[in-house]
Amino acid sequence: MTTQGLVKGLSERELTNPEGAGFDLRLGQVYKLVQTPDAYLGIKDRKTPDIELIASYKNDKEVADYIIGPGDFVLVRTIESVKLPVDIAGYCFTRSTLFRSGLELLCTQAAPGYEGELTFGLKNVGPMPIKIEMGARIAHIQFEPVDGGGNAYRGQWQGGRVSTDGEETQV
Repeated sequence: MTTQGLVKGLSERELTNPEGAGFDLRLGQVYKLVQTPDAYLGIKDRKTPDIELIASYKNDKEVADYIIGPGDFVLVRTIESVKLPVDIAGYCFTRSTLFRSGLELLCTQAAPGYEGELTFGLKNVGPMPIKIEMGARIAHIQFEPVDGGGNAYRGQWQGGRVSTDGEETQV
């Protein structure tokens, strides 16, 4: 198993001094869910809520903050993107600083064959607003070999999209 080229856009820190058994991923974009009366998840079809981009990472010199209030839920997308071969899966974990601050990061696996940025849910389950700097490290990804290879991801989230664009039939 080789880990070369699995993650693009890593920070200088992760390139020169990574910590643990994988890489830390940074907050790139924040989206709020917009009231969508016909949003649903069916057996064959789906339509996720509409989204609105509310904060975005620009660069190291132009840093912005995002404040997430108590009870707020947003979707977040990473700066980094992954490109996984069919024999490697990526598993994402919340950095402990988030839950120590009252924030819950809802993570999922990155399937073999997936390529793109990663989207997570972020909810403030604590009692106070928390300010997060765009570009801050929020998740940690580790890679695992898939013995015998896997089936390549063919889902519609390929490429890092955050929401559906209207109704769609699931693959």
